[in-house]
Amino acid sequence: MTDEATTPEPTLANLLRENRRFAPSDTFAAQANVKADAYAEASEDRLAFWDKQAKRLSWNEPWTQTLDWSNAPFAKWFVGGKLNAAYNCLDRHVEAGIGDRVAYYFEGDRGDTRTITYQELTALVCQAANALTELGVKKGDRVAIYMPMIPETVVAMLACARLGAPHTVVFGGFSADALRSRIDDCQARVVITADGGFRKGNTSPLKPAVDQAIADGADVDTVLVVKRTGDDVEWVEGRDVWWHDTVEKASTTHEAEAFDAEHPLYVMYTSGTTGKPKGILHTTGGYMVGCAYTQWAVFDLKPETDVYWTAADIGWVTGHSYIVYGPLANGTTSVMYEGTPDSPHQGRWWEIIDKYKVTQLYCAPTAIRTLMKWGAQVPAKYDLSSLKLIGSVGEPINPEAYVWYRHHIGHDKTPVVDTWWQTETGMIMVSPLPGVTAGKPGAAMKALPGVSADVVDDAGKSVPDGSGGYMVLTEPWPAMLRTVWGDDQRYIDTYWSRFPGLYFAGDGAKKDEDGDIWLLGRVDDVMNVSGHRLSTTEIESALVSNEKVAEAAVVGASDELTGQAVVAFVILRSEAGNGGPDVVAELREHVAKEIGKLARPRQIMVVPELPKTRSGKIMRRLLRDVAEHREIGDVTTLADSSVMDLIQEGMRTGAHDD
Repeated sequence: MTDEATTPEPTLANLLRENRRFAPSDTFAAQANVKADAYAEASEDRLAFWDKQAKRLSWNEPWTQTLDWSNAPFAKWFVGGKLNAAYNCLDRHVEAGIGDRVAYYFEGDRGDTRTITYQELTALVCQAANALTELGVKKGDRVAIYMPMIPETVVAMLACARLGAPHTVVFGGFSADALRSRIDDCQARVVITADGGFRKGNTSPLKPAVDQAIADGADVDTVLVVKRTGDDVEWVEGRDVWWHDTVEKASTTHEAEAFDAEHPLYVMYTSGTTGKPKGILHTTGGYMVGCAYTQWAVFDLKPETDVYWTAADIGWVTGHSYIVYGPLANGTTSVMYEGTPDSPHQGRWWEIIDKYKVTQLYCAPTAIRTLMKWGAQVPAKYDLSSLKLIGSVGEPINPEAYVWYRHHIGHDKTPVVDTWWQTETGMIMVSPLPGVTAGKPGAAMKALPGVSADVVDDAGKSVPDGSGGYMVLTEPWPAMLRTVWGDDQRYIDTYWSRFPGLYFAGDGAKKDEDGDIWLLGRVDDVMNVSGHRLSTTEIESALVSNEKVAEAAVVGASDELTGQAVVAFVILRSEAGNGGPDVVAELREHVAKEIGKLARPRQIMVVPELPKTRSGKIMRRLLRDVAEHREIGDVTTLADSSVMDLIQEGMRTGAHDD
């Protein structure tokens, strides 16, 4: 008997019967870096497969054991091996004679640009490593980095890696309190920041938040400050030092020391259910192997000719793995952009792709849906023919957003790689292989070669095709988190206790009739309506499949009759006008037709914008507060907190109910 509590209501299955398929062209498949035989190779001997991938890096000392899993769930990869992450990202490329290759094309928010070669980046990182050494930073010390999207952020990270000093990058949109909690948790003695950054043409101060974060006794010795905006900042003599007075005057030569493969590379904080952030620890060898291989395989990277762009912030794991460590390890030329997609105009991204002849674009579905909202006429003004592959990251992509992205941005010829992974996994885990997979809109497809993933029921048993449950990883992988910083028990409890022996981090998923994997969002985002479990992701996809809808967010609200009811917030496409009762009625019936009457929203509100963090994630927690008529929770991480005022006012005056 199937447990109703773990298997999505069968009426949901019809949305997942996606008949559209997009196979790679014969030309693309023929020249692809990774062919279908990689799955068999990895399946036959998974550790030998990762052993082979590790040899893509430069090691000072070879490893004696590929994986030590004897103290599970605490993994050791490439045991006994020694390497330096910064050397692998920089020096070895210069030594190989490609120092004049561009590492980054930087585009500032206000249109300022920089072109930085591998030779130049290596010199900058050596200077920063020397300056940090002068400031007392040594192997094992933690350094907090609170910076805008500028090249110095990459330099700071790599200088720390060069010294064996684990960095913790705190997203520049976080508050002083959030910064302080992270500084305290990992006991960072040095903070690297900037006076501020630019956003939509305006300055966005950063140094004042650092001052506030450490004002009342944080154990910080030094604050190293990059001058970016030129705004006046308060200064504490003896603690605060300018980047241009230290780093830019240091020697450009520095010998990189080799560290053990398991030496900590960085700590990245992610929110926890207890309110205390979790410091996810990634170590050097396995993480570098995982990032380098997956960037090369998933994006079919040709570093000699490609111009690659991950349109994310370095403050998130996507930026760590696919702006910094993966691309640089592969000798990639990347684009780095400080600003937003609509500043100074809505064609800014396409202008950048046209200018630099970008070949791969990797961004979040929420960005794609925003671009849909602005209309296809915007990208149509630019030459996007250089693109050979486009990808998405961060949350499940709605099928219609996938098709719009492929048609209007990928000119109906580029493969779309819809990737699933997490801060904790460090590297992409589930994704189409672009030269092999006939992509399905909305499906992440299958685990990459060398990765073992499954969907299980409440008892931890693999579910049959066509059924839903929980997304788990069944074998250790090189870039996996090693622990929660300073709290091994929390690591075990959070990730390994729900299904002993399996890694589970909270995502629901479904296998379709072909056995391909569809992510259904966080288990927390599953609603229970009249005893049936409904996925918010699928209802959102149904709404977005209507030609009038650009973006939708769905939450569950308490309902006396059904336990929970579906409440939807939608942004209409520009050509759909401002909505009204007729549009709302049409959308409610559209969901009923696509999924079933059970999923028909009780309430739909047309909104101008959704509450999003500056990384683009929709804050459904705040929408639940509105739907439940509760006081709105913390809005400090929102890109625009005024959005919530508009939504609350709309709920009071204009929401459309059943």
